[in-house]
Amino acid sequence: MHNHTFKSVFLIAVLFLTQLSFAQVYKDQFAHTFSIVAKDVNTGEMAVGVQSHWFNVGSIVAWGKSGVGVVATQSFVNPAYGPNGLELMQSGTSAKDALQTLVTQDEGRDFRQVAMLDINGSVDAFTGANCVASAHHIVGDNFSVQANMMLNDAVVPAMEHAFKAHSNLPLAERIVKVLQAAQAAGGDIRGRQSAALIVVGPKLAANAWQDKLVNLNVEDSAEPLVELERLLKVHKAYNFMNEGDLAVEHGDMEKAMNAYGTAQRMFPENLEMKYWTAIAMANSGQLDDALPIFKSIFEKDNNWRTMTERLPKSGLLTVSKNELDRILKL
Repeated sequence: MHNHTFKSVFLIAVLFLTQLSFAQVYKDQFAHTFSIVAKDVNTGEMAVGVQSHWFNVGSIVAWGKSGVGVVATQSFVNPAYGPNGLELMQSGTSAKDALQTLVTQDEGRDFRQVAMLDINGSVDAFTGANCVASAHHIVGDNFSVQANMMLNDAVVPAMEHAFKAHSNLPLAERIVKVLQAAQAAGGDIRGRQSAALIVVGPKLAANAWQDKLVNLNVEDSAEPLVELERLLKVHKAYNFMNEGDLAVEHGDMEKAMNAYGTAQRMFPENLEMKYWTAIAMANSGQLDDALPIFKSIFEKDNNWRTMTERLPKSGLLTVSKNELDRILKL
C-alpha cells in the first residue's frame, strides 16, 4: 500500500471515531440556515457565506482553509464536518469523497445539511431526509447553495441565480449578493439574526494568522446582511490603508496617497484613517498639506492631539520639534 493511501485510510479511521462522538454531543445544536460555498475560478479564492435566525451562526457553520477548501455544516449541526472535512481534503481526498465518507459515518446524517468544496473545484452537498422543510441544495460548477427551514422553495434557486448573475464581482461581494437574494426570496421562516463570511486563498498560508483573507461575523443583529455588507466595506477600506502603509515604506508617496484616499472615501467617518494619512504626509515632508487634516481631527477629538505628542518617542512621527509644535498648536 502506498504511503499516501495508508495515511488517508488511517486518517479516515481516526475521523470515524471523532465523527460519531461529535454526532452524539451536537445532535441537538440548531443552525437552520441558508449558505453558499463557492470558488472564484480566476483568483482561486474560496468562500463560505451564511445567514440564520440563530446566534453567532458563523462560529459553527463556516469552515475554510487556504489552499485546501471550504465547508458549510448546518441544520442540526455536527461541527466535526468542518475540521474533519478540511483534514481529509488536505490529505488529498476530493471534497465529494470527503463528504461521502463523513456522511456515511454520521449516525445523525438524516438531520444534517452539509456542503464541501476543494481547491481543485470538486464540490458536493448533502441534505438529510429529516431536515426541516423547505430544505434543498443545488450543486453547480465551483459552487453549492443549500438551505433548510426556509419560508418557501424559491430560496435556493434564487441563490443559484444570484451567484451566476454576479460573476463580474469579487468573490466576497458576490457571496453577499447571494445571501441577499436568499433573504429577498423569503429566507429563514423564523426571520434573521446572524451572518458570516469567510474567504480563503488559493495556496496554503505560511502562517495561521494569514489563512483567512476575509473573516467577518455578525453575531446578533436585526439586519445581519446589512451589517455584513457594511463590515465588508470597512474591511476593504482597511486593506487600502495597509496598501498605503506599504507604499510609504517603499517611499512611493503617490501610491500611498491614492490608497489612503480610496480608504477614506469608503469610510469617511473614520478619524483614524485620516490621522495616519496626515502622519504619513508629515513624515514625508508634506506638513503644510497635513496641517488642515490634523486640525479637523483635533476639533472632533482632542485625544488625537495627545496621541501626536507621544508618537515622536516611538519613532512613528519623525518631524522636527518646531514642526511638532506647529501641529500641536492647531
